[in-house]
Amino acid sequence: MKLFDTHTHIYLKEFDSDIDEVINRSFSSGVSGIVLPNIDSTSISRMLEVEKKFPDKIFSSIGLHPSSVKDNYIDELRIVDENLEKEKFVAIGEIGMDLYWDKTFREQQIIAFRHQIGLALKHNLPLIIHVRKAFEDTFRVLEEYKDSKLSGIFHCFSGDERQAEKAISMGFLLGIGGVVTFQNSGLQNVVKETAIEHIVLETDAPFLAPVPFRGRRNEPTYLTYIAEKIAEIKDISAYEVGEITTGNAKKLFNF
Repeated sequence: MKLFDTHTHIYLKEFDSDIDEVINRSFSSGVSGIVLPNIDSTSISRMLEVEKKFPDKIFSSIGLHPSSVKDNYIDELRIVDENLEKEKFVAIGEIGMDLYWDKTFREQQIIAFRHQIGLALKHNLPLIIHVRKAFEDTFRVLEEYKDSKLSGIFHCFSGDERQAEKAISMGFLLGIGGVVTFQNSGLQNVVKETAIEHIVLETDAPFLAPVPFRGRRNEPTYLTYIAEKIAEIKDISAYEVGEITTGNAKKLFNF
């Protein structure tokens, strides 16, 4: 089965002791490509180091995560700008809005979001969007660019069917990960109602491991369990899920 992990943070400290084993295990399980979304200036060098280990299968994106938008966000955005001029990236991300724990920097998050959408348009790159408790704000910003042919992924999609339809209508794919395997997950209904052509797979490792690994460290190898659950929901084969979602990812990232 061919698989593509569109969102994983395997450059984080949770993988310090066995990063090579994790990567090789992923490739052996059928993962043909991995995208590493950035968090902030502290993660760039580690991310690029991992990419350089397997430059034909691991690809970095660049962006400022909304939870890292603080008082110094202007400096952080400048670092994103500078890296785009000297390194090659496949997307702008992980960017977006997160108002789950704290709304203190809501306005700054909006400014940072707009700035990075501008970078995506300038460099002709897709977006990897993080949204948590902020769908309406996110859609409101994206509407400002409705004639700009934006593309990308709503990472770790957590909305309802209406929000899924809205995201897709704006040119985005839904990133589906381990949450779809959780019992009574509302995400299962979204997946059931969404055409597979609008879905890509992700792990968000080391977070959100699928059942039966829930609560443990996640890794790209576990994409198999996500594909199998989506296949069950949509009554198609896991092979078909893998083939189509991998094709969706490769088309989006222009591979």
